[in-house]
Amino acid sequence: MQKAQDIFSHKPYWAKRFGVSPHLPMTRGEMEELGWDSCDIVLITGDAYVDHPSFGMALIGRLLEAQGFRVGIISQPKWSDAEDFRRLGKPNLFFGVTGGNMDSMVNRYTSDRRIRSNDAYTPDGLPDRRPDRSVLVYSQRCREACPDVPIILGGIEASLRRIAHYDYWSDKVRRSVLIDSKADLLVFGNGERQVVEIAQRLARGESVDSLKGIRGTAHLVKAIPEGWQVVDSSTVDRPGKVSPHPDPYSEKPPCNEQDPVESFAGKKSERAVIRLPSFEEVSADAVLYAHASRVLHQETNPGNARALIQNHGGREVWLNPPPIPLTTEEMDRVYDLPYSRHPHPSYGEAKIPAFEMIRHSVTIMRGCFGGCTFCSITEHEGRIIQSRSEQSILKEIETIRDTSPAFTGVISDLGGPTANMYRLSCKSPEIEEKCRRLSCVFPGICKNLGTDHGPLISLYRKARNLPGIKKVLVASGLRYDLAVLSPEYVRELAAHHVGGYLKIAPEHTEEGPLSLMMKPGIGTYDKFKALFDKYSKEAKKEQYLIPYFIAAHPGTTDEDMLNLSLWLKRNGFRADQVQAFLPSPMALATAMYHTGKNPLHRISRRGGEIYVPRATLQRRLHKAFLRYHDPENWPLLREALMKMGRADLIGNGKHHLVPRYQPAGKGGVAKPFRTQHVRIEKGGKSWKK
Repeated sequence: MQKAQDIFSHKPYWAKRFGVSPHLPMTRGEMEELGWDSCDIVLITGDAYVDHPSFGMALIGRLLEAQGFRVGIISQPKWSDAEDFRRLGKPNLFFGVTGGNMDSMVNRYTSDRRIRSNDAYTPDGLPDRRPDRSVLVYSQRCREACPDVPIILGGIEASLRRIAHYDYWSDKVRRSVLIDSKADLLVFGNGERQVVEIAQRLARGESVDSLKGIRGTAHLVKAIPEGWQVVDSSTVDRPGKVSPHPDPYSEKPPCNEQDPVESFAGKKSERAVIRLPSFEEVSADAVLYAHASRVLHQETNPGNARALIQNHGGREVWLNPPPIPLTTEEMDRVYDLPYSRHPHPSYGEAKIPAFEMIRHSVTIMRGCFGGCTFCSITEHEGRIIQSRSEQSILKEIETIRDTSPAFTGVISDLGGPTANMYRLSCKSPEIEEKCRRLSCVFPGICKNLGTDHGPLISLYRKARNLPGIKKVLVASGLRYDLAVLSPEYVRELAAHHVGGYLKIAPEHTEEGPLSLMMKPGIGTYDKFKALFDKYSKEAKKEQYLIPYFIAAHPGTTDEDMLNLSLWLKRNGFRADQVQAFLPSPMALATAMYHTGKNPLHRISRRGGEIYVPRATLQRRLHKAFLRYHDPENWPLLREALMKMGRADLIGNGKHHLVPRYQPAGKGGVAKPFRTQHVRIEKGGKSWKK
């Protein structure tokens, strides 16, 4: 894989002489206390400013400070006009704009499109402190405030909306956010490499229009640059006959398949750009949308990804290949920057829920090679795992112990996007560089994947043995299909790192939806549970797994949800909170939801359709199956069971799913449920019961 310049090897900007700020300034008064007459860079964020590496703007801000730049932050500005965007004056280099740690629409609306009552990234959890589609609004206000200052978009909202994308909340395909925001440049993925190069080059006097070749960025072009070969996406992945999943255990695994864009001169062209169907085409044609989504996801490996281009009404959005992952040494230095690890003092005694949750947690890695189609982690952070060193992680734990007045000796989480992918990678760098698989663990664990949990076990042991550390918990999502390959890891986890309950996400029990999620079968969960129970008992601890499931995922039928509900009842699970599928921008499952096609296969105009539960009532029913024990859901479930010909599941016995009687005030008055006036369709005939 191409080697990138170390992000800490650049010559510091002259303003480094001002030293390190106790916290990045949010007012002119704070700037004056630091001796600044201006900011070089002003970061705009939809989140409260918490100077902690789990908050994106704090991490980027401190990294730019380490490069010598004077960085100010405008957090949750008033967006009715541009005045608040002038709070810190005109930045010398650029505005950096983000919606925050979450997409602003996901942050504000539930999967049922209802407005949430709180915002975890706002002081005291108050709602309505950021606009819908924050990056668009903030960018427009920045342009009004300082028309000649470059605007750089970043963060997850910009990252997942970098091309034409289906938007669940407006139920339509929207243009690239780069077009609608009128920004100069968009940074996607983890942005350290990109923002450092952008800042350094602008500081050297380059214009923002010249910043066209930076990996992990998107920009507009007027014409295809000279020397570039344009390849139509249909030659890379031609819509046609639906093909089966590749066999990862074949003699010639997908990692080694010949690249479809091989040589215009006998070897792979490094100056090939793939033309995706235009915004107008993917808006009007579901097949082309699914095709474009499939091609984009095949171009996410930094080792072999090619540039992409997509026309939007005559304007061309150019996406460079993803950034080169950070090295362990770079990761260590990023997390070792002088964060105060506290919210900005201006918030006083207000509690910021997201900070309260992560203040004593430690990030040990980034990325995920699981490829779950409903998840956007891979689209943002990539499939290649980036891990910190053991020494860096232990040092951060000691910092928390020694500096946090609220610390009680418990590290609340030692993890990342996935708890147990620390230091896991492909056994062969050459194969990894060529691989185009969407997942290293589906439909089975790739034989080229290293699955040694030894380094993670060593980290756990050293972390919990540090002086002053009473407990180190693991609360991040656990990939249990990997964990079962290391019984010693499961033993270590169960004996020392679970606080009574361990959250785990099988997501479903039925093969149909699981295959579209790219998740392992429920049998793998059973294997993990057997190990977990065995080692919990061995440690003389009463501990339980809390499984999470998704309702209404593309490919899920009412019968699938019924079977899941019966599994929950047999196993004694009563879910308190359930999640209906939320089509987040750019996820593969979102393409399934929008198009009814399966982008895990080649796309065909005939056949290949998948069932998608879209209707509000059906989504409610699927959620109700997960909460079969809630009397509020019994009327809906009874009606559904009758229609499905499963009235045998209505009754007061242990084998029934819902009872005949409805408690008063729980979805109806107290009275027995009778079925004699319900018409049932069965075997081509209909009769009354």
